[in-house]
Amino acid sequence: MAIERKRPASVGKGQRRKVGDIVKIDLGDEFHTYARVLEEALFAFYDSRTREDPSIDEILSRPVLFIVSVMNHAVTRGRWKVVGNAPLDEALKNPPPRFMQDALNPHSFSIYDKGVIHPASEGECVGLEREAVWDPTHIEDRLRDHYLGQPNKWTEDLKIKLPRQDSSGSS
Repeated sequence: MAIERKRPASVGKGQRRKVGDIVKIDLGDEFHTYARVLEEALFAFYDSRTREDPSIDEILSRPVLFIVSVMNHAVTRGRWKVVGNAPLDEALKNPPPRFMQDALNPHSFSIYDKGVIHPASEGECVGLEREAVWDPTHIEDRLRDHYLGQPNKWTEDLKIKLPRQDSSGSS
């Protein structure tokens, strides 16, 4: 596997988002972590919180915490610095399915999987990420909360939502 370490791009310089890129994400307090650019708008976020600069091999050996879509400008505006690139393994070429919930009919669900949308039950959607494109600052919040062992407001907001039933039986 050809792995390439890149020199950090200058802040404000236009970086391109390329499948296989490894990006460094600042978490504050001198900590950072890493993610990998996947197909579409997807990123795989590694369990790699550190104050060091590990090798690309070390980063890629860490478990993936989650895979979600993120706005392109996280990379193209230089917020997340590209530090390397490596070909994707098969697991990352086939990301997990995500669920969608109809805002007007909250009992209607579907699953997005490999470019195909199909109807689904609520039960089939439990445990899946919601199909959404995250702002990079919200991802950074989610990562910090993960390492602090606390719930994340953005993740909670994206969970399955069903209308409340009136306990009196009337609507």
